[in-house]
Order: sequence, then structure tokens, then C-alpha cells
Amino acid sequence: MKKPLRVLAAVLLITFLCASAHAAKKPDSLSVKIGQMLMIGFRGLSVAEAPQIAADIKERHIGGVVLFDYDVPSHTPSRNISSPEQLARLTQELQNITTIPLLIAIDQEGGRVNRLKAARGFPPSLSAAHLGELNNPDSTRAAAQRCARTLKAMHISLNLAPVADLNVNPENPVIGKLGRSFSADPAVAISNITLTCQAYREMGIIPTLKHFPGHGSSTTDTHLDFTDITDSWSEKELEPYRALIAAGYRDPIMTAHVFNSKLDPLYPATLSKAVLDSLLRGKLGFKGVIVSDDMQMKAIADRYGLETAIQLAIEAGVDILIFGNNTAYDPEIASKATAIIHSLLQKKIITEARIDCSYRRIMELKKRNHIGRT
Repeated sequence: MKKPLRVLAAVLLITFLCASAHAAKKPDSLSVKIGQMLMIGFRGLSVAEAPQIAADIKERHIGGVVLFDYDVPSHTPSRNISSPEQLARLTQELQNITTIPLLIAIDQEGGRVNRLKAARGFPPSLSAAHLGELNNPDSTRAAAQRCARTLKAMHISLNLAPVADLNVNPENPVIGKLGRSFSADPAVAISNITLTCQAYREMGIIPTLKHFPGHGSSTTDTHLDFTDITDSWSEKELEPYRALIAAGYRDPIMTAHVFNSKLDPLYPATLSKAVLDSLLRGKLGFKGVIVSDDMQMKAIADRYGLETAIQLAIEAGVDILIFGNNTAYDPEIASKATAIIHSLLQKKIITEARIDCSYRRIMELKKRNHIGRT
């Protein structure tokens, strides 16, 4: 073989080997799509302290994480947040190890549900109930702007707020008694929710309406037990969602684990195609991302196996499955959920087309909101 031909052959061989090595390292698209549907909670104040979440991000391609200031299973006040400086470092570290920007989420409602506490150096916050009582646009806007500025500085992109539940039952242990609802009056709630969402978006923070189709009338807590709202829920509780969707709302909506036999005689809302597909997407016309409430809460975890719960949630229309890892702690939860979804696909119980639908919605949300940019 002449020298030029030998050189060309060597170049071609090296090119082939490099391409093969790159292909071997490149994850398959289906695994990426499945990973993007998972939002996982974890323990650790830095990525170095959280090797499992780092592996979930790098190897399982999870699409989001959710942060907490208190670890419920161990009853300790050390989880992900100790100070503004530490939190800003953590969120940047998380974004630096992913190829697809993460949704970094938190429950920063204000008042009692407040992960960024003043005692740790964060600005004080006001509850939705207090703001609803004032019902002053300037006060609500100022509170939302202060919250959004803080989240932006911490590189947090998604707030799991505002609460769109109406304060139907003031004695509700998880909504009314905690001051999480703006009002029992739909008009007051809609006005304050709209102002809050606008202020978030102006600062580049994604809002999340919760908990669909309404948790305000319940008498029990879905974190702890099965919650039946069949006799207490009314169509009025849909009004905040109906009004905001009609006005163009397309950011996420979080499901409730509540059961209402008038809407679905078999399943709670998170697992109900009648509630999520027929009602939320069909009748109300919602086209955005549907986020589950924490799949480890007892209203789901105590009544359904993990595989059944994941299957039903995806079939119902959930796009992002949250495993907060703060009701129970399972460091392998992302691996288990990923394996279950792959198995459901292999068994043809769910289809790749269904996964594609969620993936497209999630990626559109991230692109539209420039996730990962600081």
C-alpha cells in the first residue's frame, strides 16, 4: 500500500474508533426522555455530600431536583439549605454536572410553608392568607417580587407555588390551618394568584398552581392518609384554574392526591385520567406540564405499589413525577422509577409516544424559560 493510502486508512480508522467511543458514551434518547420526567429530592448541602443525586443527574438524566430545609424522616434541620451562600453554591454545582439544564424546585409559598427561613439569612415572607386578607395588589406584588428575587439569586428556577386552593374549610389541617390559601372567595384568590404568577415570571421564576382539582375542602392530610373530598368539593374550586388557563396560563400545574368519586370512582386525582386528561386538559384546555404531588406521600404510597402508581400517573397524564424523598427516604428511588418506566414500555403497557408527549412539554417549558442560564 502506498504511503498516502496508509495514512488515509489510519485516519479513517481513528475517526471510526472515536465515533464508536462517542456513540458508546452517548445515552439513548429514550433513557433521556424518561429521566426528564423525574424530579428527585436528596440529602446534602453540596454535590460532594450527595453522590447519589449526582449519579441520578449524570447517569439517569433526571430532569429536576426539589430542595428542602428540614429532613422529615430523620427529624433533623439539616437537608439542603443552611445559608444563602451555601444554597447558591449547591444549585450552581447541580447545574454544572448536567448536560440538560435542571429544573431546580422548592416550596417557597411564604408563611408556614417556607423553606428559605429568615433565621438562616433569607428575607422574611408573608402567607397567602395574610395577603388575601389585605387583598391589596401592591402588597401581593411586593411579596411575590421579594420571593422571586431571592429564588433568582439562589439559581432556583421553579417555585411550587402559588396555592390555588380555595379556603373552603378553614379547619383543613394542610391548607386552611396553615394559611396557604389566599381566600375562600374565587375572585380574591384569582386576583392574588394572577399577580403572584406575573411577578414570578418577570423575574424569570416559573410558578406552579396547586393542588388540582382543589384541596381546600379536605378534612385530612394527603401526606398522612387517604383523603376523600367527594362530599366537600364543589365546582367552585376549579374557578382559579379555569380563569388562569383561559387567560393564557401555560406554566405547570400540580396535582392533588385527593379522591373524589364524583370525578373518578376509582382513583385519586394524581392517578386519574378522568381528572387530568378529561377535565384539566379536555374541559379546561390546559396544554402545559402537569406535575404530580410527591409520589411518596401516604395517600398514594400506602395504597398503591410503586409500579402501579407510576403506571397510573403516566397514563393519567402526569408529565413530571416528584419523589421528594422527604416523607420516606430512598436513595435508589430514581433508579427504581427509571427501571419501572422502562419495564412498562417493554411490556407495551405505556408507549414511547406517551413518553414523547411529556418530554416535549418539559423541554418546551425549559426552553421558554431559559433554564440553566444565570
